[in-house]
Amino acid sequence: SHSSPVQQPQELAQTIVQDFANTLPSIRRLLDGDVRAAYEGDPAAHSVDEVLLCYPGIFAIIYHRIAHQLYAQVPLLSRIISELAHSATGIDIHPGAQIGKGFFIDHGTGVVIGETCVIGERVRIYQAVTLGAKRFETNDDGGLKKDYIRHPIVEDDVVIYAGATILGRITIGRGSIIGGNVWLTHSVAAGSQILQSPNESYQKNHIAG
Repeated sequence: SHSSPVQQPQELAQTIVQDFANTLPSIRRLLDGDVRAAYEGDPAAHSVDEVLLCYPGIFAIIYHRIAHQLYAQVPLLSRIISELAHSATGIDIHPGAQIGKGFFIDHGTGVVIGETCVIGERVRIYQAVTLGAKRFETNDDGGLKKDYIRHPIVEDDVVIYAGATILGRITIGRGSIIGGNVWLTHSVAAGSQILQSPNESYQKNHIAG
C-alpha cells in the first residue's frame, strides 16, 4: 500500500500562506462588522477613524481574527499573535475562541476569553469580564487534561457588563444581560437579566412581547 505523500516544509508553508490569503476577504468582512459595532455601541465614539485608531478592543479583535484563522495549522504562531495583542491591550483572547460577527469589547482592560469559548453575533462585553473554566479536569495520572471543552457559550445579542465572571461550559441565552460583577456558573435562558448588588443577587427573566 502507498501512503499519501508528505509535504516538504517549504511546500507546507506555501499551502498555509495560500489558505490564509484565501480567507482574508472574509476576515475583512468580519472586521468591518466589528468596527461598526464599536462605533454604534459607544456614544463616545465620534468617527470610525477614532474607533480604528484608539479603541483597544478593536486592536484585540483584529489580532484575534487573524490568530484564530491560523490556529488549526500554526498554533504557536497564533499564540504569539494573541500574546502581542494581550501585551498591548490588556485583553486576553485565546486564538481558539470562536467569535461571531459584530463583536465589541468596550474599554477592555482585564478581559479574558478562554480557548473553547463560543460567542455568537452582536455580543458586547465590558472591561474585566472573564469567560473562563470552572475547574480543570485531570487524567488518570493526575496531570491536567488537554483539549477538552470547558468554557462558556454566549449566544447572539448578549451584553456582559464590567467585572462579570462566567465559568464552565454553560450557555448564556440569546439577548440576555449579565450585570456588573456577577459570578455565574449555571446556564441562563434566552432573554434573562442576571443582576447583582452588594447585598443581593437575583435573576429576572422577561418574555419579549
